This record gives sequence, structure tokens and C-alpha cells, in this order.
Amino acid sequence: MTDSANYDVIIIGGGPAGLTAGLYTSRGRLNSLLIISGYDLGQMMHEQATKYGLKTVMAQATGLDLKKGQKIVNTTEGNFSARTIIIAGGSERQKLGVPGEEKFTGKGVSYCATCDAAFFKEQPVAVVGGGNAAITEALHLAKFASRVTVIHRRHELRATRILQARAFAEPKITFLWDSAVAAIEGQDFVKRLGINQVISGQKSTLEVAGIFVAIGFMPDTAYLKDILSLDTFGHIITNENMETALPGILAAGDIRHNSGRQAITAAGDGATAAIYAERFLTEG
Repeated sequence: MTDSANYDVIIIGGGPAGLTAGLYTSRGRLNSLLIISGYDLGQMMHEQATKYGLKTVMAQATGLDLKKGQKIVNTTEGNFSARTIIIAGGSERQKLGVPGEEKFTGKGVSYCATCDAAFFKEQPVAVVGGGNAAITEALHLAKFASRVTVIHRRHELRATRILQARAFAEPKITFLWDSAVAAIEGQDFVKRLGINQVISGQKSTLEVAGIFVAIGFMPDTAYLKDILSLDTFGHIITNENMETALPGILAAGDIRHNSGRQAITAAGDGATAAIYAERFLTEG
């Protein structure tokens, strides 16, 4: 199916950045379409935006074509054209890609300590990663678990020094350096991890009830790699106005390079993108 309507703005993504952008553009009386892939809409913000005329379609963006000043978003529900595009598709937590990860997701494998830490009271758990997210997860888990083992591929952390100091001072947290998870094993729930020592190649096992993966985020930009400038991790490069190198295409939220990765900063990005999208339409 193809939508023949020509929109002023198409917004890809229904998180805080996309919804805020949609609220601002629709309130500014721009003919706006929000393309979302999932049901994680902020309902109150969505209702407020649709009150001002924001249209919504449930679809996955698969491509972007640029033709004679028009920008066409290819989706699983057809193609939609607009004069400006705001890409706010967000990022997904990066996975380990090891045997057992998918099988035990929700059964001992987690990507959110604040969501699931309470399920592991007085049980041993592991955290994979060495950045701020991983150490923050480990510190939170230490309030519940009997032991927290941080597994990191390197011999030093990438987290800020203040987080490192807190983690090193926490008696429940230990570190498994130069190590990687090779497999996640168990029966109904996680029971142990297969560990590879990355320097020596030595193999070992670690008995745990849960594993928390915090190794970064994967932006949803595969369909944009030949169109927009991306950083080495696939995030969209923008200026401070959320503008990409292509006029009339903006990006907001976790999907862009140097995002604050917080709901409040994503919302700010969305508002900024909407303001400069409108400016492009009126001045560009």
C-alpha cells in the first residue's frame, strides 16, 4: 500500500524524542505523520499530539528515498512522502550473541537491573560490561544479590572514576578481568556461565542465578547506512540543531551520536528537531 498524502513532516519512532517532535510539529499545524514499530508509546503524550492532528501508522521503516526535493520513507505498510524527516527510532540494547542468551531471556538473562534486580535477592549474579551502564547496574544489584561478578573483556573499566571507586569499595562486587561469556547454561533458569579468558584462552565456569548484559546500544539505522553519515557504532551524526548533513533530514534521541540516552534529553532533542524542521519548511 502507498499513502498518496504528502506530509510536511514524517517522524520515525514513538519514544520520547519522536512523540515530543510529533507534539511540537502537529501543534505548529504542520501536516505530520508518526511511524512507530511497537506499542511503547507514551499514551498521554500521544493523545495530546493526536488532539492537534498528528496521524499515526504502525509500521517498520525499511528505507529512505530522496527524489526531487521529496523524501520517501519506505515501510512495511507502504511508502510515505514528506518534505522533512525526523528520525527518532531509538536504540536497542546490544546482545552478547552467545548460546543460551535467547533461550534464557526472562529466565535469568536480563538487560535491566532496575527492572529485575529484586528477583535475585541473596543469589549470585553477573554483569557483563565495563562502562557506566554496567557499573551502575552492578551497584544496584549489590543491594539485592549475594554476590555480583563484573565480567569485562579488558583489564580496566571504562566507567567514570567516581563509579569505579564506588564499585571497588563495594564488598559484594568482584571482577573477572580479560574475560568473555561464551555460553549461558541451565535448565528452566540460568545456572552457570561458560567463560573464556581472552588472553590465555583458558575456559572456566561461573555459577550464577542471573546475568545482566550492559555492553551498549545498537541504533536502528541499518536502512540508513548508505544515505546518512553514521558513527562507528551506527548512530546518526547531527549538529546541535539535530540536523544531519542532508537538508530537511533530522535525528533526535538515542539514535543520534552523543545522545544523553535519557528520556528527558530525548524529549529535548525531539523538541529541537521539530523547531528546526519547521524552520527548514519556512525558510529552506
